[in-house]
Amino acid sequence: MNVRMSLVLSGILLAGLPAGVRCQVSGIGQVSGVRSFELATLQQAAIDTDPRMQQFALLTTQTDLRLRNISVLRLPTVTVEGQAQYQSDVAHLSPAPPVIGSLFRPTKDTYDGSLRVDQRLFDATVNAQGALERAQLAESQARVRATLFTLRQQVNDAFFAAAALQARAGSLAATISDLTTRLEETNARVREGTALPADASAIEATLLQRQQDADDLRASRRAALDRLGTLTGEPVSESDTLVLPDVAALVARARQQRDTLRARPEFDQFARTRDRLTRQQELATAQERPRISTYARVGYGQPGLNFVSRDFESYALGGVRLQWNAWTWGSGGREREALGIQQRVVAADEAAFARSLTTSIEGDEAAIDRLRRSLASDERIVTLREQVERSTQVRLQEGVVTASEYLDRSSELLQARFARAGHEVELAQAGARLLTTLGLEVR
Repeated sequence: MNVRMSLVLSGILLAGLPAGVRCQVSGIGQVSGVRSFELATLQQAAIDTDPRMQQFALLTTQTDLRLRNISVLRLPTVTVEGQAQYQSDVAHLSPAPPVIGSLFRPTKDTYDGSLRVDQRLFDATVNAQGALERAQLAESQARVRATLFTLRQQVNDAFFAAAALQARAGSLAATISDLTTRLEETNARVREGTALPADASAIEATLLQRQQDADDLRASRRAALDRLGTLTGEPVSESDTLVLPDVAALVARARQQRDTLRARPEFDQFARTRDRLTRQQELATAQERPRISTYARVGYGQPGLNFVSRDFESYALGGVRLQWNAWTWGSGGREREALGIQQRVVAADEAAFARSLTTSIEGDEAAIDRLRRSLASDERIVTLREQVERSTQVRLQEGVVTASEYLDRSSELLQARFARAGHEVELAQAGARLLTTLGLEVR
């Protein structure tokens, strides 16, 4: 049984060791190859491995194609046209003058083939369309960044769930080690006749219960690590350790600047949306401006430009065209007004988002202050519980108290250690959550 307990203890102790200690023992036997993971690294890994990262390149390629199509609008357009037609009547004099009447009568069947070239000289909508397309790209990419940012909080939740179980496992390992020693001592005293078998049974039962607790912790931690591995694309084994981030300095600076910070990607998304709406307004204005183009046409047909001719002949013509929707019944103004209202909607969404962040931040700040006070008390409580447990342990060895009373003191010490470990993780989690809420990286 001692060998089995030693194996169990080695696994539990390994899970509960701090990162620095585990790195030092990584070259010893079965604990070699132990890795440690930091929160910032896992957050970035989750973002880098997310399939939505491909959208940045895809959106850029999509916009490049559309911008090329828009730039083509500045180039000449070439149109080939062909037509054969028969009409029931043609222009003629009625009644037809004698002798010459039939000489100027066009044919009822006509044929025409032509090549037409149009070149825009001035069109304000071309630049406006390009600016709008680029604004839409910036907005789409900002939306992807905002979506990916939510992964940080998901990684936080999985990371600290596993870290909390890791901290509890470390505290539980210390208790199991103490109980193992007490069981060996009590068994020796039972053999010597200075202790009752019931004392050894009580200690062994509690030890087995603590080992069951350790198994439950390992199973729960394994589930949290699996979720963390799925999010980050980085498998995390049970022998690996999670390093709690030291964010006290970052949190202190962030709390001083929180009212002016706009680091969340959602704020950039709101800005890009406003810019896109502005570009749409500019396009609506540009569509009301005159457009000037030149054109040329060459062709061959029957008749040509001489409509009374009966012969096939070539022809050419060219000119300048002005197009202007001089009166649109106010549609352009209404469209710009609608887009302006949409900008106000975006501003309202941004204000609501900022308020929700403030509410969340205030809760995290209150939790950080509370946990700091609790940790100061936890240290004193654990110290006192350790003193009581050691005193009771000595009295147990002397036969002054029963094993039941010692186990009560041991349970009280374990709960105090659990509380301290839990508060340490919760403090780091509250700090990381505050930084994430503000849009700052956890380093």
